[in-house]
Amino acid sequence: MNRIILFLLIATGTLFVSCSKNWVDTKPNGSPSTAYLWDGPSSVSKGINALYEQFRKEETWGRDLFWMQLASDDLIVGRSKATAENIKNFLCTGSEGYITSAWQLLYWMVNKANVAIEGLPGATNITEELRSRSLGEAYFIRGFAHFWLAYMWGHENQGVPYDDIENPEFGKRIPPQLPSVKDNYDIIAKDLQKAAELLPLFETYGPEDRGRAHKAAALGYLVKTYAYWAQFDASKWDLIPAICDRIKNECGRALVADKATPKENFQAVFSIDGNWSSEYIWSVTSGNQGGSEFPGVVLENKGWGIYNGWGYFQPTEELYDEYEAGDPRRDVTILKFGDTFTFFGEERRYASTNSLSGFQIAKYMEPYSYGSNGDASTNDKVNPNGDYPTTALNLPLMRYAEILLFKAEALIQTGKSAEAAAPLNEIRARVGLPPIANPTMDDLKHERRCELACEWTDRVQDLKRWNDVATINAPQHGRIHANKTDPDSPYTIEEIWPARNYTSAKIAWPMPPDEINRSNGAYKQTPGW
Repeated sequence: MNRIILFLLIATGTLFVSCSKNWVDTKPNGSPSTAYLWDGPSSVSKGINALYEQFRKEETWGRDLFWMQLASDDLIVGRSKATAENIKNFLCTGSEGYITSAWQLLYWMVNKANVAIEGLPGATNITEELRSRSLGEAYFIRGFAHFWLAYMWGHENQGVPYDDIENPEFGKRIPPQLPSVKDNYDIIAKDLQKAAELLPLFETYGPEDRGRAHKAAALGYLVKTYAYWAQFDASKWDLIPAICDRIKNECGRALVADKATPKENFQAVFSIDGNWSSEYIWSVTSGNQGGSEFPGVVLENKGWGIYNGWGYFQPTEELYDEYEAGDPRRDVTILKFGDTFTFFGEERRYASTNSLSGFQIAKYMEPYSYGSNGDASTNDKVNPNGDYPTTALNLPLMRYAEILLFKAEALIQTGKSAEAAAPLNEIRARVGLPPIANPTMDDLKHERRCELACEWTDRVQDLKRWNDVATINAPQHGRIHANKTDPDSPYTIEEIWPARNYTSAKIAWPMPPDEINRSNGAYKQTPGW
């Protein structure tokens, strides 16, 4: 068996027996060799394009990685689903499919990247420009996937399994479980630094290459790696502001702020026209017949009989109440009873017989506004197959606003609150809110919550790294309307999710037990589980 097949999954102790047909073509006779794979622009492009395959999957950024992020105070499950409810209540074992599938596909990405990093230096019949960019993409994907594994499953006293092609022992042993997640973060940072050195600016890509890794994305995830590492090593805060400035000055990233009103500025970030705006750092590249199904996952269950929404991840009263009076981000983020919106060309007022909280996420609704007369078949921005409810809206995973917030947080954490005012107030000014002279961590937490609510930035991880245990455990509330078909129906505020029993011992999620068993005892379960 050749190395291409052998190293597809490093951490399970099991092997895939074939490669995805979308990754490489095979020779007419026999198995492909590494020389064949990395010969010429076409084969190199196929190998690199395969690195992005998992982004569109339900098991990753379509839905399943969000179940763990659901365990915050901002959202409830939305529909009866025992597995998701156990994850939200920190009662999971790691054997849940939502956990194991994501784990496996993230390692799949790491190892596709390993194969590319091994093969690209010796690739033939390609330009040095293509070699450099392709290596940058491979280092980025390896660091990016490793980052998700580390911050979700890594613990200060026990890291996640990892090995890479640069290690002489690679393939000769079970990949070691690193002593600490800090060791994982150190490796991730090095990969992202290499990626940033090799990758071009986003603006150099033509339309056909948008969605590939670029310099700002590598630097953005380097910032996030240091921010998460800083909960265990405060010196990492010192590294963040300068990288944030590079993203602004060298990479040309900026907030969208050229619209007529503050609300339109914020809304534009979550529009199809804004897929590649100046605020874009990294997203799941989508299309009306491909990409992330998340916009449909959070849409009203059965979409009022027009389009198949799934009805998950509903906002809480606590999130709604977090916003200041006059903050337009609340209306862009959350639909409440009586709010007006356009759905397949028809103006509607929000009401729901399905919502358990009385709210729905609104940030990803723009693609559903197209069409006419409430007829889903007239909308070319959504997948005609409602069982795979993808849209033409890219799903943001990181945007420039988060970079500004990490810069502000780093400055506050290093005793430079006065300097933190500039990045924090840039975000507030965009939505018409007054400035804060010397922001505190409470100001930062508020701004981060309101700006990034219902996005893939991971609210529960924020609460964990800030050790806000009481906030995680507090019961959550919603609006229970007397008549769920009437937008003007009166409501009472009631508890919709009881208090939980999270402790900081469970700061990381449990590893899949089958992976531990397959390692013959080499791997240990995450501390606290």
